[in-house]
Amino acid sequence: MKKLFLFYLLFPLAAAAQTSPILESYIQEGLKQNLGLKQERLEIEKSLENINQAKANFMPKLTFNPNYTLAAGGRKLSFPIGDLLNPVYSTLNQLTKTNNFPQVENVNQLLAPNNFHDTKFNFQYPIFNTDIRYNLLIQRDLLTAQEAKKRILENEIRYSITTAYLQYLQTLEAQKIFDASRNLLTDFVKLNEKLVGNNVATKDVIYSAEYEVSKLDQQVAVLEKNRETVKVFLNYLMNRELMTEIVADTNLVNRIGQTAALPQLKEDALSNRQELNMLRTNIKVSETAIKLQEMNALRPQVFVGGSTGFQGFGYTFKDQAYILGQIGLSWDIYHGYEKKSKIQQAKIQKNILDTKFEEVQKQIQLQVSQAYFELEASKKALNTAKEGTLKAEKYFKVVESRYRNGQAIMIEYLRASNEVITARLQESVARYDILLKQANLDKVGAVK
Repeated sequence: MKKLFLFYLLFPLAAAAQTSPILESYIQEGLKQNLGLKQERLEIEKSLENINQAKANFMPKLTFNPNYTLAAGGRKLSFPIGDLLNPVYSTLNQLTKTNNFPQVENVNQLLAPNNFHDTKFNFQYPIFNTDIRYNLLIQRDLLTAQEAKKRILENEIRYSITTAYLQYLQTLEAQKIFDASRNLLTDFVKLNEKLVGNNVATKDVIYSAEYEVSKLDQQVAVLEKNRETVKVFLNYLMNRELMTEIVADTNLVNRIGQTAALPQLKEDALSNRQELNMLRTNIKVSETAIKLQEMNALRPQVFVGGSTGFQGFGYTFKDQAYILGQIGLSWDIYHGYEKKSKIQQAKIQKNILDTKFEEVQKQIQLQVSQAYFELEASKKALNTAKEGTLKAEKYFKVVESRYRNGQAIMIEYLRASNEVITARLQESVARYDILLKQANLDKVGAVK
C-alpha cells in the first residue's frame, strides 16, 4: 500500500477538457497575470515598435548638423602669389599713372580651418530601396511568429494550471480516503480494547492496532505537505499570494466527456498547433529573405538628398549661406560570388525549415495517436478498478465479522483493511488517470 500511496501522490497530471467554472476562472487569471506571459506581451510590443521603425525608413530624413572647428598648427598652403604679381602690378601702376593694381600678399593658409563653422540641415529620401521594403515585410512576419509563440505559452500555462489544480483535488480525495480508513482503524482499536477487557485477547493487539493508526497519520502528514506544495505552485502560476486558499471543484473528477475519432483529432491538431503556425511564418520570412537577396543582386538603390545652411569662418552668418542638392545611386556590380552565395544561403535556410515543418507534423500526429490510445486504455482500467474496490470491501466485511467472532486473526483483519485502502486509491487514480489522458490529448491537440 505504501508504494501505491507514493504513486498516487507523484502521479503526473495534465489539463482536462472537462468544463469547470472554478478551474476556468483560475486558468483565465493565470493567462492574465502570469509573469511569463507578461514578458511575451512585452516582446510583442517590442516587435510592433520594430515595424514602426521599418515604416519610418520610407519617410524623408531631416537632420540638423552644426559643427564648429578650432585648429592650430598642422600643414599649410604656401603660395608666393605676392612675389609673383606685385612687380607686375607696380609696373602697370607706373605706366598708367594710377593705383588700380594693389599689392597682393603671399598666401600662407593652414589646411586645418580655424574658427570655422558648418551649420546645416541635411535631407535624404529613398526613391528605391529593396532593403527597406523587404525589411518591413520581414518585421511583420516576425510579429506573427511572436504572437504564435505567445499562444504556445498560453497553452502551456493552461496545461500547468490544470495540472496543479487536479493534483490539489487529488490530494483532497486522498484525504477523504485516509480519514475513512483512520476512523475504521480507530474503531478497530476500540474493538480490541473490548476484547482485552473481556479476556478474549491480549494487550498486544491494542498496541498493534495503535501502531497501524500512527503509520496512517504519517502518510496523512505527507499528503498535507504535498497539498500545500501544490497550492503554492498553483498560486505562483497565477501570480498570486502563495498561501491564497484554493476553491475545490470536487465534481470535476466525475465529468468524463466523449472523445472524438482519431482522424478528426489529428486533423484538428495540425490546424491548431501554434508550433506549426510559427514554422509557417518562419518559412515565409525565409522566402522574403530570398526575394530580398535576389532583388539586391538585380536592382540599385536610388535616393535624393541635399543640404542647406551656413558655412564660413566665425559665426557671423553674413554671406555664408549655401544650398546643394544630390541624387545618388548605389549598386554593387561585383563582389566575387557573394550575392549568389547569399541567395543560396537563404534558400538553404528555407529548405531547413521545410524539413522541420514536415518533421513536426509527423511528431504531432504521433503525439495525438499515443494520447488517444492511452485515454482509451485508461477508460477500460477504471471499470476494473471499480470492481476491485467492490470486491475488497466485501472481503473486508467478511473478515471483520469473522474477527469479531474470534474466527480470524489480527493480521487477516489488517490485510483486508489495507486492501480496501489500496483498492479505493487505485480507483481514485484510475478516475484521475482518465482526466490525465484526456488532458494530454487536449494538450497535444491544442484544444482549449
